[in-house]
Amino acid sequence: MYPWEMDEQLETTDHNIEIALGVSKAILNGDWQGLDSLLAPDFKYNGDLGEPYSRDEYIGFMQAMKGAMSDMKMEFTHVISQRDLVSVRFVTTARQTGKFMGAPATKKQLEIRGIFVRRIADGQVVEEFQATDLLWMMTQMGFGSLLGYSIGVGLFHKKAPIPARIT
Repeated sequence: MYPWEMDEQLETTDHNIEIALGVSKAILNGDWQGLDSLLAPDFKYNGDLGEPYSRDEYIGFMQAMKGAMSDMKMEFTHVISQRDLVSVRFVTTARQTGKFMGAPATKKQLEIRGIFVRRIADGQVVEEFQATDLLWMMTQMGFGSLLGYSIGVGLFHKKAPIPARIT
């Protein structure tokens, strides 16, 4: 690789990091139009709940999460970028003040940890893979939340409802 090619690759990597983190920042700020512009029309989210989400379903899920949490803050503890992929380890803190994932508001302060990998193409995120420490989150919410979620998903194989985007 020639030195000028490395500079070009670094610029692309920095730009991809900016786009990938921009998605999280738009969610934190409730900037749904900004989020929409950062996600490709055929965006696909592969998360903890098993079923892939489309762009509208992803935005709907994030709107529901944002609506259930107050004072949400997000720290990006590790950011790694290679070619079209950006991987981020995050720690989110928030107070659960609304219904979330079937659990009623607990008013508890939560720490949510996880990793996401976002694939970037043509200046937009086209795909996201996310793994969140749901056991840790549900444990913080309380035994009832953990038990209800475990029974619904584990025993009855209940699928989470597809989130509806609020326009």
